[in-house]
Amino acid sequence: MTFDNISSYAATLGGGFFVGVLIGYALKKVIKLAAVIVGLFFAGLAYLQYHQIANVNWNKLQTVSEDAITTLSNLLIIQIPSISGISSGDSSHVVVASSLAMTSFGIPFTGSMSAGFTIGFIKG
Repeated sequence: MTFDNISSYAATLGGGFFVGVLIGYALKKVIKLAAVIVGLFFAGLAYLQYHQIANVNWNKLQTVSEDAITTLSNLLIIQIPSISGISSGDSSHVVVASSLAMTSFGIPFTGSMSAGFTIGFIKG
């Protein structure tokens, strides 16, 4: 191992950790802000219903929100294509080889980023 390799891994680990902290911190702040906005919206609806200015069908609102959450969760599912169907003449070998070549770079970066994300999310 040369000094260039060590400095490259150190930059990868440090950069990934720093980026993870920033993403985690920002994401938690956005979630908190969205929770406050949604909470104030529902408090306003409850206030208007209490003074009989508006009539809110809470059962219909619950059904619509559950359907929206179900649809959103179904959209966020990541499907990974199977590699087992690769034939010997297929050009997919190039994609697999390049992804294996990036493994040495991706694992330290991803690991340090996930650790940084966790710390940033907790501190945010």
